[in-house]
Amino acid sequence: MFSIRKFLGHDEKFFDLLEASAQQADSSVHHLVALLAKLEHHDSLQSMEEFVDSRRKDKQITQELTEQLCKTFVTPLEREDIQALAAALYKIPKTVEKIGERILICPGDLRAEHFEKHVQLLDKAAEEVLSMVKELRKGTDAARTREQNARLQTIEGDADELELDLLRDLYQGDYDAKQIIFLRDIYSLLEKVIDRCRDAGNIILQIVLKYA
Repeated sequence: MFSIRKFLGHDEKFFDLLEASAQQADSSVHHLVALLAKLEHHDSLQSMEEFVDSRRKDKQITQELTEQLCKTFVTPLEREDIQALAAALYKIPKTVEKIGERILICPGDLRAEHFEKHVQLLDKAAEEVLSMVKELRKGTDAARTREQNARLQTIEGDADELELDLLRDLYQGDYDAKQIIFLRDIYSLLEKVIDRCRDAGNIILQIVLKYA
């Protein structure tokens, strides 16, 4: 395993900030899981405050990364890679927030089982991204990173198939026009946020392969 820190120094702040960003992405998914659990049990639904908070914190982290890049002469990863990964991570809570917004617009037309499998896949994807980001601090283990990224690719492929099944049920089932439009929008966003996780994983793999 090649150690990035030994080669380029021991500045931890960029790893700290990237991990914090990945953590906010993962937390936003947990907020979505909690929201759907309340929907399933017919509890009073939470506001968007938790979703907004995760997205705002991630935006602040991204801004701090940009500032630190301007102030730091030698960085543990290439500047372009840090910026690309930070941007990819920020898109995760930003997209999850949109899903929460859609659900709260018209919760009466939704059932948790509409999204249960999709959200399970999303939860796995976000956890995998968080794990991959944490591994960057330890070094560049190309074999392990390939395995992690392969799992992300599998999750994304499963999500594609699931979306197709859900759309098939939607168009062939007994839904009114409003429900079709509403559910299709949420299915599309769920697929998009899993794609965001895959994109982050691809960037991490590219970073690791540069130093492996």
